[in-house]
Amino acid sequence: MTKLSVNINKIALLRNARGENIPDLMLFAKDLERFGVEGITVHPRPDERHITKKDVYDLAKIYPKEHCEFNIEGYPSDAFINMVLDVKPSQCTLVPDAPGQLTSDHGWNTIENKNLLTKVISKLKLAGIRVSLFIDPVNEMIQGAKDVGADRIEFYTGPFAAQFLNDKEKAVQEIKKAAIFCKEIEIGINAGHDLNLDNLKFLKANIDKLLEVSIGQAFVRDCLYFGLENTVHLYKRLLN
Repeated sequence: MTKLSVNINKIALLRNARGENIPDLMLFAKDLERFGVEGITVHPRPDERHITKKDVYDLAKIYPKEHCEFNIEGYPSDAFINMVLDVKPSQCTLVPDAPGQLTSDHGWNTIENKNLLTKVISKLKLAGIRVSLFIDPVNEMIQGAKDVGADRIEFYTGPFAAQFLNDKEKAVQEIKKAAIFCKEIEIGINAGHDLNLDNLKFLKANIDKLLEVSIGQAFVRDCLYFGLENTVHLYKRLLN
């Protein structure tokens, strides 16, 4: 079964627009779990334009590992790693984003960043935290992720989503090949970025043992049309 983890950054962004606690981020996260979501993802940025540090600590109180999984994404700055070690989520997904970056748009160069990643991943795993690296579907970079100790990679699926409507077979080809390599070297596979109700089922069909997908922007957009509970069910039906 492929787990659905919902990124709730956009809910926090909507809340922050008025400076009040509407919508209630914690209630939204609890409702996601109640309707069947297996994971909650947040990506706190240094400017706290959506998820705040306080949000991370509050969510950690309601999501111990035995319940819905808590996944924190981010660039491994000292401040970020200290926060992650403090709250101990189920999973930490490391992304190579610059501090002011609008959204994640590329995977790690695991060769050039080998020393940094090895040091950071060692700290996280000693704390019992599963580590995933945001990666382009390139075998050399995937092998690098394995070499630095990552438990999983998360395929950056932005290019796949951009090409999907024009030629879905061509769009998925690189990921499909890279997924076979992941299986050969025994590293887990997650996927995320621009996945939606149109392209998710096809991606899932082309990746053997896809463990988790992280979906935020499209999920929140679909909630506006279909409602929260229906949207959860629509996505889960595609995955299972």
